[in-house]
Amino acid sequence: PRLSARCRRVFSDAHAYHINSVSCNSDGATYLSADDLRINVWSLDVADTSFNVVDIKPGNMEDLTEVITAAEFHPTHCHLFAYSTSKGSIKLGDMRQAATCERARKTFEEPEVPGSRSFFSEIVASVSDLRFAGEGRSGRYLVSRDYMTVKVWDVNMERAPLATFKVHEHFRMKLCDLYESDAIFDKFECAVSGCGTKVATGSYGSLFRVFDVERQSEVVLEASRHPLALYKGAPPAIAPAGKPVRSSLLGGPRNKTAEAHSIPVGGQVSIDPALCDVGAKMLHLAWHPKQDVIACANANALYMYNATQPRGV
Repeated sequence: PRLSARCRRVFSDAHAYHINSVSCNSDGATYLSADDLRINVWSLDVADTSFNVVDIKPGNMEDLTEVITAAEFHPTHCHLFAYSTSKGSIKLGDMRQAATCERARKTFEEPEVPGSRSFFSEIVASVSDLRFAGEGRSGRYLVSRDYMTVKVWDVNMERAPLATFKVHEHFRMKLCDLYESDAIFDKFECAVSGCGTKVATGSYGSLFRVFDVERQSEVVLEASRHPLALYKGAPPAIAPAGKPVRSSLLGGPRNKTAEAHSIPVGGQVSIDPALCDVGAKMLHLAWHPKQDVIACANANALYMYNATQPRGV
């Protein structure tokens, strides 16, 4: 049968700025929407009224120092939600404590290393995406993505992240070039597996990485018609062979158009940034809620990756 979609309800006139996040609540009756300065909670049955839970708009806009970048409800506790800011902090709000949650129940923020501050520090620290994670979708952890890293936080420990995974450290010395091309403002998403223990996020050069939080390891995958072309000392690029559609998350390709490399965290695959196409960016990913299947978008192509055992293994 042919499927079609139609608009059943329009929720309008509650945001003055572009909406950056929408998250459904575990109660099945409400959801939140967030823009740069406000977070509103809606009832699915009431389209013309929302309840404002966070408003960071100052009396004078010249005093504005940070904006909201992402927000999400806790997967099991309907009263908890988290939101991130452009200063790199994550705030946990509890709607049981107060009608508005400008004063967060907890704030997760990594202290700046003395002497490490540069012109780009605040730009690369801005959190572009935020997800709850944990075994069985327990929400025990918070996963955040900034420009250079993925950080995993324990919701019971605010002083430092449990783990920090480097995404494209090979671009560290090219931040000036990325700033001039506006690429440094790209907003990369992250996706959490159905089991809640693995995280995927994108990079440049048609690459994305899958991190295993428990094993402290990662898999690097390249969705390209010329796999291995970016790696230093790699063999010549393989000629195109079929459509680059599907590959495996377990460390081996199912066809010649995608490669996977499993390495321990900290021992990164050596990638030549000069060969890495900044225009081929993997910004959007989604992980199936019950299966180890990832969908990722690269330009006008959609790639599907699964965790079935590769052929010949």
